[in-house]
Amino acid sequence: MGGRASERWIEAALLASTLIAVFAVGAIFLLLGWFSLPILREGRLFEVVAWDWRPFQGAFGILPMVVGTLLLSFTAMALAFPAGVGICCFAHGLGPRPLARAVMLIIRFMTGVPTVVYGFVAVFLLVPLVRTHFGRGTGFSWLAAGLTLALLVLPTVVLVIDAELRLTEPRYRLASAALGLTQSQALLYVALPDSRRALVMAAVLGFGRAAGDTLVALMLAGNAAQVPGSLLDSLRTLTAHIALVVATDSRSRAYDSVFASGLILMLTTAAVNLGLRSLRSTTVR
Repeated sequence: MGGRASERWIEAALLASTLIAVFAVGAIFLLLGWFSLPILREGRLFEVVAWDWRPFQGAFGILPMVVGTLLLSFTAMALAFPAGVGICCFAHGLGPRPLARAVMLIIRFMTGVPTVVYGFVAVFLLVPLVRTHFGRGTGFSWLAAGLTLALLVLPTVVLVIDAELRLTEPRYRLASAALGLTQSQALLYVALPDSRRALVMAAVLGFGRAAGDTLVALMLAGNAAQVPGSLLDSLRTLTAHIALVVATDSRSRAYDSVFASGLILMLTTAAVNLGLRSLRSTTVR
């Protein structure tokens, strides 16, 4: 009886936590929608959903920031995801066990490093390197922010895949050995393909982490409200845009763009999660 009662309490606590989380997300969405209503009522929707951000000339378009967010997030994931899969494969059979343990210890240590430390170190090490090596621009660029953001989201990708591989590998170890497969072959051809749920989940969480980060983009991307033409150009993300506008303004039309930016950022993140969730369901089937 005591065990059943404790299970009921745990289930009730989990249900309550889920309802609170759903309510919080819904409240945030409604708040952003409510404060974005003046843009619709005053017929300024196309003023905000435009390509020019020149507030002193009356242009408040946030589409360059939308593009900057997507470019930076996809760049970070294009670097972090393959690296994360490679690190997990190295730690689960492709590398020497002592070195694999050391690598995983470093990955776990990285999860506790504050974001501002990544940005601070990159400002003094990576930015001058980019500026000197390419001989163009200030170094505060899409490239510098993308490399640092990839390093920031790498532990998320690695730990999600690592947790799944720890559960998957024991199920196939004996069968793989009976078939004459080496540990590396069992990992690459059996365990890793069977972990596609974790791969999709790592991609979702990593992209969300990249799209929602503020400090790396604010410190390293240059914050130019433009669509970058190359990796060495500056860009501005939605999160950095929100931080910059809130820090300098609270009454003008530029301030209204903050709520529209937050709403677009939330809808973009939700669309990516739903799309990848449906992709995961199709893959599992």
